[in-house]
Amino acid sequence: MMADELDVLLEALELKDERRTGWVLRGIDSPESVAAHTWGVATLCLCYADRADDVDRDRAVSMALVHDLGEARTGDVATRAEDGKQRVDGEEKVARERDAITDLLEPFDGDGEFRSLWQAYEARETPTARFVKDMDLIDNCLQALKYEREERYDETGHNEAFDEYENLDEFFATAAPRLRTPVGERLFEAIKARYEREIGRECQL
Repeated sequence: MMADELDVLLEALELKDERRTGWVLRGIDSPESVAAHTWGVATLCLCYADRADDVDRDRAVSMALVHDLGEARTGDVATRAEDGKQRVDGEEKVARERDAITDLLEPFDGDGEFRSLWQAYEARETPTARFVKDMDLIDNCLQALKYEREERYDETGHNEAFDEYENLDEFFATAAPRLRTPVGERLFEAIKARYEREIGRECQL
């Protein structure tokens, strides 16, 4: 069993090198990995769970740690705001990740707790799951603000992946309609306001 566990851990480490597709499409210089994003979401859950209603902090952090684990096998599929830009159907993406999670966690998940966490996150039927999803979206917006202020992309060339949105507006446009908690909405407005000051205009949503 130990050999199987090591194989799973080595495969999971792929997330340290798996670059997040949304940033790659936008031409970000040295974009973050999926593992870095996972850390960001878990940290937000740790910091803000006590400001959300009916959220279990420990469960939220655990859920954040497993929410993208399947991407070690499936790769990262970006959620796009523009019509016709989504490369993989949402249901197909979930099905692929479900299969990957089930297989990857098998050596560690005798009671099914880890898979249950992932399923709860995808279902968004509990306050904790909705909070974790909001922190996932908020991490994207924070990262967009960071990249914007560091000028980590080239504005001079044409990028077909982002015909409709200027700067990094698409990441805010993708997040805005999906937020479902007051704490997520407050964080979003604060980050968007800072972003708008950085770019000198209103963000296109």
